[in-house]
Amino acid sequence: MQFDLVVQFWQPFYTGLLVALLTTPLAIYLAWKYQVVDDPRQHQHEKVVHTYPTPRLGGISVWLAVMLVTLVWLPWDKHLWAIWTSSLLAVVVGVIDDKFDISPYVRLLTNLLSAVILVAVGIRIDYLSHPLGQGVINLTGWQWQIPWGAGSVVLPWLAVLVTLLWIVGMMNLVGMGAGGIEGQFPGVVVIAALFIAGYSLKFSADIAQWPVITLAAGVAGAYLGLLVYNFYPQKIIPGYSAKSLAGLWLAILAILATTKVGLLMVILGVPLVDFAWAIVRRVLSGRSPFWGDRGHLHHRLLDSGWSKVQIVLFYWIISFFLGWLALSAGTQQKILMLMVLALLVGSVLRLKHKP
Repeated sequence: MQFDLVVQFWQPFYTGLLVALLTTPLAIYLAWKYQVVDDPRQHQHEKVVHTYPTPRLGGISVWLAVMLVTLVWLPWDKHLWAIWTSSLLAVVVGVIDDKFDISPYVRLLTNLLSAVILVAVGIRIDYLSHPLGQGVINLTGWQWQIPWGAGSVVLPWLAVLVTLLWIVGMMNLVGMGAGGIEGQFPGVVVIAALFIAGYSLKFSADIAQWPVITLAAGVAGAYLGLLVYNFYPQKIIPGYSAKSLAGLWLAILAILATTKVGLLMVILGVPLVDFAWAIVRRVLSGRSPFWGDRGHLHHRLLDSGWSKVQIVLFYWIISFFLGWLALSAGTQQKILMLMVLALLVGSVLRLKHKP
């Protein structure tokens, strides 16, 4: 079989883009009809930066777009079944949260369930690059023998644990660290998905990478379609539905793309570091790490006089630049880049902090 760039990348990309462009207005209509609207006059919170009522439900259009891509271009097997099921759970919970603002602990529990569905069919992180550059760490070496019927089942518990933490973390990191300003979140997702597709294209001789390229292209196209309506001045907010889905799909892609967890972590370096600092800040101040505040990097930049468009472009440019560097960087170099980012972002957050 010969790799076809048009079939494996461009057609899924354009399909995701077109479906999102056509269905996002429907999502906007449904949001207004059923009052799934974020009104800053009623929903007063320090983290909110938009000034007029805006519909949510961005997850509906991207879910339809990506699922259509998978139906048309990916073979139906247990892995696709798991991706469908976990994605459906994520979008349903996301839509409910968009409407009713459910507890973050309930969201976290459903995130874990989505991750369990994927791990159950073998979508798992079995190996990690050694941080000192000494080969790889085999996570399947730590196993439990679980009695089952007349025999037993081998459970690589460390691989399962790392994968669950990775998926759940991504489902929260992407929205918390890369969302907040019009266009910021979907643009970063598009860049991340395109870099994963581009990396997988380097190994297109391996037929196992074709589904990764197809799914990544569909995700990139879908969120580019959403971006058209979310860019300043926004007509729709992605909402938790679109954010959790993006985290879920990017986490899956990083696993399937020969476990390129490090690549995605660097591309999302600024949101990742911002997310980590937010957790630390909230815990040290005696608050729940899952409740939002106005302490994120985009808030600090906004308070210092940056315009929304400038902030969005900054996130896009830095994500693209980090992705470009990460393509040829080794494990130690990626860790070093994340450490430098942690120091830089931490310095800005501390400098601009207002008690």
